[in-house]
Amino acid sequence: MNLNDCYNFDDFRKLAKKKLPAPIFHYIDGGSDDEVTLNRNTNAFNDCDLVPNILASVGEPDLSTSVFGKKIDMPLFLSPTAMQSLYTPEGDKASARAAEKFGTMYSMSTMASFSIEEIANISSGPKLFQLYVHKDKSITDDLIDRCRRANFDGLCLTVDTLVAGNRERDHRTGFTTPPKLTLESLLSFAMRPEWVFKYLTNKKFELANIKHKTDKGTNIAKSVIDYINEQYDPAMNWQDAEYCVKRWNGPFALKGVMSVEDAKKAIDIGCTAIMISNHGGRQLDGSRSPFDQIKAISDAVGDKLEIILDGGIRRGTHVLKALAAGATACSFGKAFLFSLGAGGQAGVERLLYNMQQEIRRNMILMGCKNIKDLDRSKIIYRN
Repeated sequence: MNLNDCYNFDDFRKLAKKKLPAPIFHYIDGGSDDEVTLNRNTNAFNDCDLVPNILASVGEPDLSTSVFGKKIDMPLFLSPTAMQSLYTPEGDKASARAAEKFGTMYSMSTMASFSIEEIANISSGPKLFQLYVHKDKSITDDLIDRCRRANFDGLCLTVDTLVAGNRERDHRTGFTTPPKLTLESLLSFAMRPEWVFKYLTNKKFELANIKHKTDKGTNIAKSVIDYINEQYDPAMNWQDAEYCVKRWNGPFALKGVMSVEDAKKAIDIGCTAIMISNHGGRQLDGSRSPFDQIKAISDAVGDKLEIILDGGIRRGTHVLKALAAGATACSFGKAFLFSLGAGGQAGVERLLYNMQQEIRRNMILMGCKNIKDLDRSKIIYRN
């Protein structure tokens, strides 16, 4: 199996599973606790049906929309995800270049493998930075100010990761702090010599954006849980979020909004967008899916800010349903990380091409000439 055989999410997942050591693969694939929310994120789309109109003389549909003040060529972009060099040595550079090639937005995590400045130097495409409020406020201020100097287009503040979720798969596979190297996990690394060779012969793993501020999380063994639990501020509140909005003074989203009440508060503190997200089902298991919530949130605040649905996207039809329910655009993480692990930049480009073609084809079949044609008349909820 190779990239040319990858037509959908499951294909990229299977190829990534072949290429990545088990702890790395399951770090992408897993969720928290019983993974109920992880699975619900995608299954929720099945509770809603598309209603096409015929003979609409669509021709070539316009897939473009605008987010964070930037026009993007399709209503789907890359979510901010950490430590991408674990999947391919080029990491965020590969993702940013692929996104630029398809005219869509690349999003950088605070815990990226390359720095804000490195990505700004290799990509002129639209860029979003994902921020966390740190206990050490100078780290937060430094990240905001560097994004401004590097001409990032927008910021999003992740608000659903005050503590790390209970990701039991990581405990089983050994992706923990300290690492639990079982015979099974050692065998998994040994059976993927290409990954091991690239990891050992390329740039040393690090969290490039914060390495000068703290030595936490600068190796594969102490990467995620330690950094979250020791550095993020579990007492973060609305005043902290408002401080970030004002310091940035540009397009700004809260990422992790799941309630109508919080969507309204986001407007009150000056946000221009919200990302409806449960962190890919990796935090609070048993919570609602983004698609389950988008209709109510859109009805309440859809005319006042941009709404991005983040979570569960596997197909172009999922994007269409989200847009019809009230989203401005969608973002996805797992899908593009699997494609990154399956084939680096070429893998992400293959995925984005597939999704672009699915969205285009399905808009024609729906009788929609542009994104604005996707409204509530185009969907029916089964219950």
